[in-house]
Amino acid sequence: MSDERLRGQWDKYAPRYDRDIGFFERVQFGGGREWVCSRARGDVLEVAVGTGRNLPFYPDGVRLTGIDFSPAMLEIARKRAAELGRDVELRVGDAQALPFPDASFDTVVCTLGLCGFPDDRAAIAEMHRVLRPNGTLLLLDHIGSHHKLIHLGQRLLEKITVRMIGDYQTRRPLPLVERTGFVVRERERLKAGTVERLAAVKPAPEGL
Repeated sequence: MSDERLRGQWDKYAPRYDRDIGFFERVQFGGGREWVCSRARGDVLEVAVGTGRNLPFYPDGVRLTGIDFSPAMLEIARKRAAELGRDVELRVGDAQALPFPDASFDTVVCTLGLCGFPDDRAAIAEMHRVLRPNGTLLLLDHIGSHHKLIHLGQRLLEKITVRMIGDYQTRRPLPLVERTGFVVRERERLKAGTVERLAAVKPAPEGL
């Protein structure tokens, strides 16, 4: 799927997103946003900020920047930030080529986003690049289950969701995170292996 077509699909979906994801958050991802955001510190970049559903859960004092591929999603996020009185810089951006210098942030957050990037390896590499040494990566996503029957169902569903909005059901970020050079500090796999929460650190180079 081309970038423009993918952006168009998400722009079209934006008005329905909160309604649809609300159901899955109650059934599948309960507490996940709170788990991730409570661990954020300092200068925080949220990749795939979407409609801003994480905004209520960040601690006071973080300096927050959010990017998303979809202008329509960001417009909803801006309204949510205004309603919450949350100071956040929101801009259009591509997770696979983040528009920030190296070592710009103390924390990078991505919730329910890696499943939708065309190149999840490039996105994780970019998150590593923009983190400062000893910075923290915080992830929440749905992943491929370790149960064979559930995984088969996910693969069948994936044939539909990838065509609709580029949403993969069977990815698993953990191996990519480790291969990129992060050290995983916390990991939880939930809901029959279909949901994972990760907290990982970008180690400082030796001698620093």
